[in-house]
Amino acid sequence: MELTGKIIAEFNERGGVSNRTGNEWKAKSYVLEVPGEFPRKLVFDVFGVDRLQAFNIQIGETLTVHFDIDAHEYNGRWFNDVRAFRIDRGQAAPTAAPEPQAVSEAPAPQVEQPATTPFEAPSATDELPF
Repeated sequence: MELTGKIIAEFNERGGVSNRTGNEWKAKSYVLEVPGEFPRKLVFDVFGVDRLQAFNIQIGETLTVHFDIDAHEYNGRWFNDVRAFRIDRGQAAPTAAPEPQAVSEAPAPQVEQPATTPFEAPSATDELPF
């Protein structure tokens, strides 16, 4: 699957050691906002040091994120996992050309957008074991 949108927030990088293999791992989560009449948001993870370095995602970038969705069960509850496996830059969603304004019309007022703040990573007690 893939979605194109703007990165509006990022979580702190997290990592640990795999219980199964003993290998060290790192991951980071981002929030992608997909434009439209009713904008949608998607939280996705980038898993692995190599992908984190290769993707080098920055807040404010417009990206196409290719991702897989999977679910995991823990204590009878199910949780979704959305992982990016490829990032494309410079492929913004197509937009319609703006209609020309008549000379007699006043310019549209500028609306100031509120600043976004980065999300904080969950504390160690909030983490799930998968």
